[in-house]
Amino acid sequence: MINTATAIWHGKGVDGKGALTSKSRALNGISYSYKTRTESNLGTNPEELVAAAHAGCFAMKLAFIFESAGYVADEINATCEVTFEAGEVTSSHIDLKVRMAGINKSEFDQLVEDSGKNCPISKLLKTQLTVKSELVLI
Repeated sequence: MINTATAIWHGKGVDGKGALTSKSRALNGISYSYKTRTESNLGTNPEELVAAAHAGCFAMKLAFIFESAGYVADEINATCEVTFEAGEVTSSHIDLKVRMAGINKSEFDQLVEDSGKNCPISKLLKTQLTVKSELVLI
């Protein structure tokens, strides 16, 4: 499967602006700019989109890993924070909270680590990845 997205940019770097559209149209002319990257302006930025992709991919991969180990989580909540400094992405950090029954903390930690190593977006980023996880037993 090949997924695509298109970026249209107008103007200079700092004062320019663009629009992002994805093949699925989940993003459809979404505004982005340097100012949405560095200030609190309406619109998105590449790092926010990477954070969304990483959080979503990590949670989905973890669900598959749990299933392989015989578990089903009631809820996997992954929040990703991508750090952009001096013109580059320097790290990705995931705060993870999982609600599930029947697993011990040691095995949980092992499965979370597996997701961090094998999530396709983690592999793509090849940047420092940290994960803070919390297990809520139900």
